[in-house]
Amino acid sequence: MPSRIDYYDDPNAPTPNNLVPSVNVAVTNEAGELLLIRRTDNGNWALPGGAIDLGESIPQAAVRETLEETGITCEVTGIVGTYSDPRHVILYTSNGETRQEFSIVLTARHVSGEPTPSSESSQVQWVARDDVDSYSMDRSMRMRVSHYLQGRAPHIG
Repeated sequence: MPSRIDYYDDPNAPTPNNLVPSVNVAVTNEAGELLLIRRTDNGNWALPGGAIDLGESIPQAAVRETLEETGITCEVTGIVGTYSDPRHVILYTSNGETRQEFSIVLTARHVSGEPTPSSESSQVQWVARDDVDSYSMDRSMRMRVSHYLQGRAPHIG
């Protein structure tokens, strides 16, 4: 059983008991490929990211989380959008924490490092833009990645 379960607009979803500001990062390399991780908690592919710690800025969290999960150092370059849909609920089965989605998605460029898995990522890969659709993602992550790939104005929702 995965240790993270995502629910969307599901009447059987548990009631959220936490709201954790988090960040995801759409990092690209010189070839224009997108950095993706395969999450260890649910097996889905995703942008690197995680909770923003007390005492750090949003860009600092983005750089730290990307390095921790992927071995890649990045430089933040912009914003894809904000994602706070209360219909998206995330259950962590290891401790019963149930979060309402709250994520800021930033863009970044690769500065240094090689893709390296971590305790949170079983695989880390640079993925060609045309190949991203073939990677299994949660509905919410797919939307974030699509918004990035479309180059649309920042999403607020």
